[in-house]
Amino acid sequence: MHTSAATFPDLAGSAVVVTGGGSGIGAALVRGFLDQGARVAFLDLEDRAESGGALFLPCDVTDLGALDAALGRARETHGATGILVNNVANDTRHATLDVTPEFWDESMAVNLRSYFFAARAVIPAMREAGGGSIVNLSSISYLMGQAGYPLYTAANAGITSLTRSLAREFGPDGIRVNALAPGWVMTERQKALWATEEAVSAHLARQCLPRPLVPGDMVGPALFLASAASGAITGQVLPADGGVVTTG
Repeated sequence: MHTSAATFPDLAGSAVVVTGGGSGIGAALVRGFLDQGARVAFLDLEDRAESGGALFLPCDVTDLGALDAALGRARETHGATGILVNNVANDTRHATLDVTPEFWDESMAVNLRSYFFAARAVIPAMREAGGGSIVNLSSISYLMGQAGYPLYTAANAGITSLTRSLAREFGPDGIRVNALAPGWVMTERQKALWATEEAVSAHLARQCLPRPLVPGDMVGPALFLASAASGAITGQVLPADGGVVTTG
C-alpha cells in the first residue's frame, strides 16, 4: 500500500475525526493520521479494517441525532476537534429512471447532508480555538460526466460547492475548508463489485500514471490539506486521480 512518507509535525496531538473510517479510503486515512501522532476518532457503521489505536464510534451518519452525539463523544475523549475529514460515501450504482424520492433522500443524506451537519457541529469549537481544517472527500466522477450513479455525482458536485462556500464564510475565523477528489481507487468494495479487468484497463488508459490507485494514495494529499503545510490553501479541490482530469 502506498502511504505518506512525509511527516507533518503540527498533526501530532491534534484531535481528528474521520467519517466513514471503518474501511477503504477512510481506514487508510485513519491509519495515516495515527502515524502522525494524532488523536483519531472515526465514525462508521462497523470497523471492518479494525483500526487499532483510534476511537471507533458506531454511527449512522444519516441519523443527525446520532451524528451529533458521536461527534460529542469524540470531543469528550480527545478534546475539541481541530480536523474534520468528511469521507463517508455510498456510490451504489443506479439508473435515473429507477430513482425514487426515497432513494434520492437516502443518497443525499449520506453523501452530502452528513458533510454539512458534521461541519456545522465542529465549526463553533474551531472558531473558538482560532482555526481548524475541514477536508471533504469529493470525487472526480462529477468532473467526468459519468453515468451510472447520477445522485452520487450530483452530491459530489454539491460537496465542491459546499466546500467553497464554507471556506468563504469561515475563513475570517481561521478555518480552512478544502476538498480532495480521488479518482478510481481500488478499495475492496470496488474490486468486489465493479472493477472488472476490462473496466480497469479502460480507466487506466485515461490516467497519466498507468497503475491502479490504492487507498494509501489518498493519505498524503489528505494529511497535507489538514496540516499547516497548506496554511494558505482554502476553498480548493485537489484531484488525486493519476491524471484523469488533466487528460480528459
